[in-house]
Amino acid sequence: MANDCFARSPRCHAPDTALDPAPGPARPPVPVADPAAWLAADLAGDPGWVHRLDGHEVHELDRAVEVVLSRGLGPGGFGRDDFPLTHLADRIAGWARDLDQGRGVVLVKGLDPARYDDDALAALYWGLAVHLGEPVPQNADGDLIGRVRDTGRDYGAKNVRGYTTRAEMRAHCDAADVVGLLCRHPAMRGGESRIASGIAIYNHLAAERPDLIAPLLEGFHFDLRGEGVTDDPDETTFHRVPVFSWFEGRLSCRYNGKTIEDGMTKRGMALTGLALEAVREVGRLALEPPFRFDMTFEKGDIQLLCNHSILHARGGFEDWPEARAPARPVAALAEPARRTGRWRRRSPIG
Repeated sequence: MANDCFARSPRCHAPDTALDPAPGPARPPVPVADPAAWLAADLAGDPGWVHRLDGHEVHELDRAVEVVLSRGLGPGGFGRDDFPLTHLADRIAGWARDLDQGRGVVLVKGLDPARYDDDALAALYWGLAVHLGEPVPQNADGDLIGRVRDTGRDYGAKNVRGYTTRAEMRAHCDAADVVGLLCRHPAMRGGESRIASGIAIYNHLAAERPDLIAPLLEGFHFDLRGEGVTDDPDETTFHRVPVFSWFEGRLSCRYNGKTIEDGMTKRGMALTGLALEAVREVGRLALEPPFRFDMTFEKGDIQLLCNHSILHARGGFEDWPEARAPARPVAALAEPARRTGRWRRRSPIG
């Protein structure tokens, strides 16, 4: 499995000057109408978010991979114009619209990773990324390609990134516009993807627990896990980052319960009372019916999620023994080239 984010670097702290605070939330808060406010039953009952590549589209990808590899180019060394796509480029633009203006969820099927060696699969995945946006670093080390695997690290240890461990990961959004995951080979056991609509969770809270909305709108200092601009292992975001906020009349969600709680503790402002309840309630709802939708990946599946509306989590997993493991999946970060609607909404750390 591998994760892939299409957004700007998590190093960014300053509030985006393009942010428009109006119109703000209704008082008292009321549920909002949005295509991304789905429940698990909605996805289960309508497979329109699942897209299968046909033979012609796979051939397009193969030809584009041949072009860049024949020029000695690999991930980080080529852009959209270097990876020629025709019909598939139009379809990718449709995925982008679905992510930004629709459900915020796309699953691409029909790719056989066994047909590609490591270099070819990395080039293919990078090519899809540059057609969705502009790649940027995965982490503070500047990695443009990353791998989700069990490195033996302890997720409970200070400043450890979850994707480097085998641990269960709680519901969160990444500091990105879109997060993607390519499955080259499923884990030996576990590792299921769990997703939920942050917009639907807001609607539930607005109707059932409106008292929790205010602290979520005020926001929190997020832990930067030692990857901030100062290199201080206890650095947090300079500004409070709201869990829910509006841009051009559309609601956005920015949530990571672990980095919120760790960040506020590092700031000397450990959460208590209603604020702590609000943060934990968002995470709890995301992993329970009717919000949680479970996905088990097959080889070649590519999952794309809009980080401004969708929360994702992962079950703990057991990796294949190294001697039996196939080549690991790849990952990248990018900032969408087509910024409309929710994708223009920026949090101070993403």
